[in-house]
Amino acid sequence: MDYRHELKYVVTAAELALLENRMKGLVRPDAHAGADGMYHIRSLYFDDYYNSCYNENEIGTDPREKFRIRIYNESAARINLELKRKEHGMTQKLSCRLTEEQCRSLMAGRPLPPDSSYPPVLQKRNLQMRTRLLRPAVIVEYDRVPFVDPLGNTRITMDLNIRSSNYCSRFLEKQVPMRPIMEKGKQILEVKYDEFLPDYIYRNLQLERLRQTAFSKYYLCRRYSFTGIPD
Repeated sequence: MDYRHELKYVVTAAELALLENRMKGLVRPDAHAGADGMYHIRSLYFDDYYNSCYNENEIGTDPREKFRIRIYNESAARINLELKRKEHGMTQKLSCRLTEEQCRSLMAGRPLPPDSSYPPVLQKRNLQMRTRLLRPAVIVEYDRVPFVDPLGNTRITMDLNIRSSNYCSRFLEKQVPMRPIMEKGKQILEVKYDEFLPDYIYRNLQLERLRQTAFSKYYLCRRYSFTGIPD
């Protein structure tokens, strides 16, 4: 997958409601959204003994990357392993499917048996479990309202009720104890696109008025684990 632009903003609930109404008349909802226009995302992020992923995000290391396992709508029917890489302000995401057995092995910190048929992202993940001793670090969970537009391959996502958990061994359970990690009333808006962001989307989002952030949801959740201070 090619690199894409990714812009992130911290917005209030009122700002997000206004932007959602504008987007409904401008672009189409993602086909994977439910009847309420959203779906549920839960990700399990990994880090090493030195918390390298966390520290690289904090100081803005370029390039940097992190692994996560992701499920949707609290279901293990589809489990994805993803590698997200950021370089020169652009992002790239590589992914492959996991079986539940493979997922539980990675959750337990056990590398999978060597197998040349694994997809490249799983090969790399397996190698780094041995060389970097990657281990589960935090669960990140939120509700997403997604919109898409074919021009620029644009994707606009509004992430609500962002919460986290250190109960990493319970990642695949239906109910996992969670805590909110954002200041009350604050949400995250993300805008992703290829070569260009259509002008009509930029104007309606009024991005120049919003508070842009470089920190990922992973970083915010880990920081809350360390400091107890919401963003």
